[in-house]
Parts: sequence; structure tokens; C-alpha cells
Amino acid sequence: QVQLVESGGGLVQAGGSLRLSCAASGGTFSRYVMGWFRQAPGKEREFVAAITWSGGSIYSADSVKGRFTISRDNAKNTVRLQMNSLKPEDTAVYYCAASSHVVRVAITEEYDYWGQGTQVTVSS
Repeated sequence: QVQLVESGGGLVQAGGSLRLSCAASGGTFSRYVMGWFRQAPGKEREFVAAITWSGGSIYSADSVKGRFTISRDNAKNTVRLQMNSLKPEDTAVYYCAASSHVVRVAITEEYDYWGQGTQVTVSS
């Protein structure tokens, strides 16, 4: 059983930056593909970014390309999401997710474990 705990959310002005972190425990972190998803009020949870086991492959949603960067540190069992040039439409609860078998990284059902989420609010 893998436990995921997100941190780093908060309130920021448009154009600002935040860095989210997700700490994993209870499993072999390096065996998991890690993803970030977000869910705004009244909307479905959507894919943000994902990174494979060794960090060799990175995937990002078109809406965040060039602004958000996902990275992982297998020695520290941590995955991060650096968010720059934030926009009000980035406001959402951000979730960290892990999967040992994912094929379609953007699909929520492919992930086995989820964190509790951290709120990101971008003011205009």
C-alpha cells in the first residue's frame, strides 16, 4: 500500500509560481509512474503531467506545457510539480497519483494510489 501526501499549495497572484511536492511511502517508489492531476469546482479531474520510473519520459497536458515541470527524486521518494506563469484557470485541487502498470498516463483509472490533494488558488 502506497501513501501519498501532497504539499506546497496556496494562494498566488497570476503570473506567480508555486512548487508542489508529493511524498510517497509504503512502496518501492522507483517502480511507480507518478502523475499530477487537478480538479476545479464543478469539473472532472484532469491530467496535468506524468513522469516514468526513471524520469526518462515526461508527459504534460497542452494547457500547462512550457509553464509546469514535473520531476522526481527516487532517493527521496518525492515527485514535484514546478508551476510557473500561473493563471486563474489553474485554480484547482491538485492530486498526486501513482501507478505500477499505467499505459495511458492521462487516464485517472490507470492509477492505483492517490493523495488527499492540495489547493492551488490563482488570483487575477
